[in-house]
Amino acid sequence: MAKEFYSDYTRYEKPQRRSLSVRIFDGCMTALSLVVGATMLLTLLVPYVHPAKAAIFPILGLTAPAIYVATLVLALFWIIRWRWLQAGLLFLPILLGCFSIPLFYRPQFRRTYGEAEYDRSVFKILTYNVRGLYDDRGRSSADQVARLVSQLDPDIICLQEYNAALAGRSEAFAKLLESYSHTGSAGTPDGGPLLIMSKSPILHSDTIVSFRSSMWADVQIGDETVRVFNNHLHTTEIKAYDDEFITQRLYLTDSTRWTEIRSIVHRHRKNCVLRAGQVDSIAPVIADTRTRYIICGDFNDTPMSYVYRTMARGAKDAFSECGVDYSHTYRGFFNTLRIDYVLSSDGLETCSYEVPDIACSDHLPVVVRLQKTETNDREPK
Repeated sequence: MAKEFYSDYTRYEKPQRRSLSVRIFDGCMTALSLVVGATMLLTLLVPYVHPAKAAIFPILGLTAPAIYVATLVLALFWIIRWRWLQAGLLFLPILLGCFSIPLFYRPQFRRTYGEAEYDRSVFKILTYNVRGLYDDRGRSSADQVARLVSQLDPDIICLQEYNAALAGRSEAFAKLLESYSHTGSAGTPDGGPLLIMSKSPILHSDTIVSFRSSMWADVQIGDETVRVFNNHLHTTEIKAYDDEFITQRLYLTDSTRWTEIRSIVHRHRKNCVLRAGQVDSIAPVIADTRTRYIICGDFNDTPMSYVYRTMARGAKDAFSECGVDYSHTYRGFFNTLRIDYVLSSDGLETCSYEVPDIACSDHLPVVVRLQKTETNDREPK
């Protein structure tokens, strides 16, 4: 009797086999996880590979945040399902991707109240692609831009796609130019696109690739010279219809969607190659600079790109130093692209980073406060 009673405790039920549909679903999700994990690893290589060598890398760099989020979501899916093998396959891409997160997202751990106070050693720099001084309706935005700049009151201004003709017709802009030293395209017959303005004296200036791509100016700040680089790298050639085609999901209904998609991908890759050629010429000039320097402008490329890595080598990104949350500087493509930058060399400390939400252009202005530090590893000229 006792033997029969205790025999029930020695029995165990075999785990039920998963249904065929569940096994098929898990197989598909496992395959998807492998593809996404491999794609994430390839994305991490994008900054190190010249865009002319592989057509897929420029696209991966453009979609890097989405790929990283997809990898995280899939890892969480497997963790919830207690499938540690599949989750472990995604661990390495997620871990390596953590080092690139500050380029896109910077959490705010401490709340600040009121406006911060800065001493006289801090100076403010503004970089802004003003789209030829035209607003969204094709009208002159010169007055708006002049009022914005006057309100922000920066010490140094770097403008891209500057239109000297429209600026000359604006009393507000003419008054603004009178209060700053300036060099670049101001007063040229064709209204070239680059302009550097400074409250402090501009000692020297020159172009690098061409007057439409990159220029520099030596600005006297205190008793030292700081070199300011203003850049506008080759455009993405993404037109208004292209942006509408993507953001409004017209590719779901447009009968010519594959033709349009191929056109966008081809133009994007071609222009990535052109920008890479430009930055290969600009970067050596920056590397040879022996004073403190600031790199500003519209790179037309994301932080996960060959262009950004080459341009930012040896410099600090103002957003990675003092930015908050997720920042974008281009008004389009779901407001996800940060393609305008302020980078600084050793001997300059970033005190603040701000992107005012102003609709004067298809770009947003970037405003950064910098301060010279006592230590400077760069040898003065």
